[in-house]
Amino acid sequence: MNKDQVVGKIKDLAGEAQAGVGKAINSPSQVAKGKALEAEGEIQKKAGDVKEAVKDAADAAKKRL
Repeated sequence: MNKDQVVGKIKDLAGEAQAGVGKAINSPSQVAKGKALEAEGEIQKKAGDVKEAVKDAADAAKKRL
């Protein structure tokens, strides 16, 4: 697990929470901000997943040499 995966998950969860609070207090702007943060977190997690896959592939290639 790398930094991008961890930070992405944190942003995703924070966004979910912010959107939930926005719904509870009937604040469309807070819901939108929460959804945006959630999307940002998802993107960062995916970037972390790609980095991890590349690292794993590089490690596997090194072992074959």
